[in-house]
Amino acid sequence: MDKAEEKKLIVIGNGMVGHHLLQSLADHQQVGHFEVSIFCAEPRPAYDRVHLSEYFAGSTAKDLAMGNAEQYRQWGFELHIKEMVIDIDRANKTVTAQSGIVKNYDQLVLATGSYPFVPPIPGSEHKKCFVYRTLEDLDAIRSAADKAKNGVVVGGGLLGLEAANALKILGLEAHIIEFAPGLMPTQLDAGGSTLLKKKIEELGVHVHVDTATELIEEVGGRLRIQFQGGSDLLTDLVVFSTGIRPRDKLAASAGLQLGERGGIVIDQCCRTSDPDIFAIGECALFEQRIFGLVSPGFSMARTVVAQLAGEQKFFSGADLSTRLKLLGVQVGSIGDAHGHTENAAAITFMDEQAGIYKRMITDAGGKQLLGAVLVGDTDDYDTLLQYYLNAITLPEHPEQLILPSADDAVIAPGTVALPATATVCSCHNVSKAQIADAIAEGYLSLGEIKDVTKAATGCGGCAALVKTIVDEACTALGMEVNNHLCAHFPFSRQEIFQIVQVERIKTFPELLQKRGRGYGCELCKPAVASILASLWNEHILEQPHIGLQDTNDTFMANMQKNGSYSVVPRIPAGEITPQKLIVIGQVAKRYNLYTKITGAQRIDLFGARLEQLPEIWRELIDAGFETGHAYGKSLRTVKSCVGSTWCRFGVRDSVSMALHLENRYKGLRAPHKVKMAVSGCTRECAEAQSKDVGVIATEKGWNMFVCGNGGMRPRHADLFATDLDDKSLVCFIDRFLMFYVRTADKLQRTSRWLESLDGGLEYLREVIIEDKLKICKELETQMARVINTYQCEWNTTINDPEKLKRFRQFINSDAVDDKIVFVKERGQPRPANVKEISALSSQEEMIE
Repeated sequence: MDKAEEKKLIVIGNGMVGHHLLQSLADHQQVGHFEVSIFCAEPRPAYDRVHLSEYFAGSTAKDLAMGNAEQYRQWGFELHIKEMVIDIDRANKTVTAQSGIVKNYDQLVLATGSYPFVPPIPGSEHKKCFVYRTLEDLDAIRSAADKAKNGVVVGGGLLGLEAANALKILGLEAHIIEFAPGLMPTQLDAGGSTLLKKKIEELGVHVHVDTATELIEEVGGRLRIQFQGGSDLLTDLVVFSTGIRPRDKLAASAGLQLGERGGIVIDQCCRTSDPDIFAIGECALFEQRIFGLVSPGFSMARTVVAQLAGEQKFFSGADLSTRLKLLGVQVGSIGDAHGHTENAAAITFMDEQAGIYKRMITDAGGKQLLGAVLVGDTDDYDTLLQYYLNAITLPEHPEQLILPSADDAVIAPGTVALPATATVCSCHNVSKAQIADAIAEGYLSLGEIKDVTKAATGCGGCAALVKTIVDEACTALGMEVNNHLCAHFPFSRQEIFQIVQVERIKTFPELLQKRGRGYGCELCKPAVASILASLWNEHILEQPHIGLQDTNDTFMANMQKNGSYSVVPRIPAGEITPQKLIVIGQVAKRYNLYTKITGAQRIDLFGARLEQLPEIWRELIDAGFETGHAYGKSLRTVKSCVGSTWCRFGVRDSVSMALHLENRYKGLRAPHKVKMAVSGCTRECAEAQSKDVGVIATEKGWNMFVCGNGGMRPRHADLFATDLDDKSLVCFIDRFLMFYVRTADKLQRTSRWLESLDGGLEYLREVIIEDKLKICKELETQMARVINTYQCEWNTTINDPEKLKRFRQFINSDAVDDKIVFVKERGQPRPANVKEISALSSQEEMIE
């Protein structure tokens, strides 16, 4: 088309919704009909605000970027950065920017978004008061946090809880102030809010609900927040997260119709009162409602693109259901979560011990799902959402949808029962049929489906459902189901293991550069970290590996519910000398640690502060202890009975064998934790038949059992080989463990791995005993490398000043977290609960 014939389209605003409009326009065949200009008031193009908090967890502005100038140029769009439009002349159809740029338009789209609402509280304009909206806001908060010890978030909604999490990441003591009686008052009912408050307080965040802020003033370099009723709170900084307001001043000055409480009025075509001007996202008011989530904004953007192309597509509102993890707590809200619908009925499940709350809202007949609230466990979210969105008739006993699973429970309709029109991804309006069509066209992996349909690329909440649909559709078409590790690696875990081994890749960045794409994610990073450790056995806190570890591995200790850590020294086979017992007692007494003998024949010490871990481990290592690897996916213990040495029924020395096996395999990293046991006779006191590897003595030798486990889905181990001598037993265990490490999927226990093997136990015998694949020598060599490169990770750490720098509670201070509070129970410390913390008026009852 001739340039003179092109219509001029101007887009004001380049947030997530504005970018989605441009992306949809670029993907549309009508894109060539428009000369597109974009005005972006911010200093950078669109970025992902949904995952804004990840900026404090290591992500960069580049990681969060959604668009860039080069991409827009390739699409043929003109981008004006840091250019705020200050005037719209509707009569002459021009816009004027602050710099003086004047542009003509034929069609105009307002995607100006919203701004954070700060209530008119005296003192709210103080330089130590912030909002949580842009990357520049987050930079300002980070800078202030360098000199702070605690911070307050005013507002207990979605973004307020995100902001509180950010303060915790920055090492601050966090408080949340919420005017309403409960947290997330828009999404959760009273029961859900109550449990969420309890779980967040258990994580060390102070929550004040039903609390109104009246005044903020500076007192001695700090801020004093005065509450209605007279109480107050001292803090170092304040973050306001009290809602949003539509950014509609530009539209108002242009004479466009606004709602009584703000917002640019639009119709179902997303047109404003001027037919040549559209409005989308959080600046738009549809049927007296501002939609504050990204999904409705995306739907508006697609509607505008359709209108520009002359297509009949309309915006009719949007589902505001949401699932997310706030401060580590799973939360889900669907439809009419409060049960306001006339004649609605509720089904509620509450497990206070497990910290789970689930509530379904149904019609009077119990046939249709109207809404749901989930706190603590959102595994049922996808199922409930599909019942709600697609008006699927509930089963005869709908309560089974939220109750703990039983053998005869009706859990889900399955993706086969979903209609083709079912909306799977509401962010990008992707239906089940669109995913099926993409698969039929040859896009067979989850990554390809994401690229083609955009499903699961918005908030990500539908990712599990999308993968299930992809897998089931591929299976129905007779195609092999993709088992790629994640979207960043087009390989299974097993294939990545081979690549790392053959190409001798030693770091995640090297693997990503050679065989992956993007920056990696929470799925591939720990999986690759495990593979690297299994093959090369380098210290997990070496610089190239630190960023791959989860919290437990990062600090080589298991974090407990109140922010303290556990210390678990290795006690091979459960055998310990009196002197070592005394040392454990002395350490526990000196550091006020809760002491517990476990079922795995170890002594666990709970309640250590982060900065205490190196000191505690130095004392234990000086006494001859080593790390027990309780924090890692590795060998945990080899349990034993006393065997023939002491027991009159014992036929072999089970303790010596257990000692040999535990010292041989300690430190071995695996797809999941590995537990073993050795019993000295068939009376089976060590419970070897419930372990990943179990050994039971017989008159003729040792019987070897494999792939058992306890836990939520217990499985009895299978008899693998009988009457083995010591050498054969160890040889078979070497091969078995390394074959498991090499071929299992990520986070797959040996029991599930065996079930997934084609040929099952018999095939495993052929590989390990008969060397069917001719790899046994290689497996033995790999195990020998692991054994020969073993190091006690804590011993290495306490002798490395660089590694020790990580063990501080606050990044910018050597201060300790004085909000980790314990009380005494049965003569030992335990974490104080919320009521006890509030009730403790003196330090006499506390254990500092």
